[in-house]
Amino acid sequence: MTRGPLLHGEMMRLRPIEARDSERLWEAVQDPEGTRLTGTTAVFTRDQIDEWAATVSDRPGRYDWAICPAAERDGKPVSDELIGEIVLNDLDEDVRSANLRLQLLPNYRGRGYGREAIAEVLRFAFDGGDGEPGPGLHRVSLDVLSINPRAQALYESLGFRVEGRLRDIYRDGDTWADAIVMSVLEDEYRAMQD
Repeated sequence: MTRGPLLHGEMMRLRPIEARDSERLWEAVQDPEGTRLTGTTAVFTRDQIDEWAATVSDRPGRYDWAICPAAERDGKPVSDELIGEIVLNDLDEDVRSANLRLQLLPNYRGRGYGREAIAEVLRFAFDGGDGEPGPGLHRVSLDVLSINPRAQALYESLGFRVEGRLRDIYRDGDTWADAIVMSVLEDEYRAMQD
């Protein structure tokens, strides 16, 4: 059984990650620019990715969605192929908080999929979505590398505010990069919806 609802936007759909997504997830961890911009330093084997794709949607304390194009023909999706992933993890029910993480495959960056995916996940996190009750969060946080100002601008446009900076926490080749800690609170989110 997969965990998490199906969420729909105008240009993309979110569905729980499944075993069939392992090939595209493998592509994502092989993408040097994607791993650089997300600060990913871990090295994964193909078996680890296969196992992750098959089991992650059943793991507690998180929601892992495949981002898929929303185009339909005759009421059915034209493609159900993963073009990226978006995750709410580190769910803490007591303080009603979670972390958000997003990664898109190279050909889908800068085209609006990430913006819409984040908007749908925030709607679910704070208010539920598509007839499904959400986790009723109070706070969603993330960190973005200082080498990725475009992502920071996107997050700010969706209501995230800078909380602080972890200096020189990631290596970027021969230099260092800061992590900028950001969050959005439920009242800030709702104010932006009005």
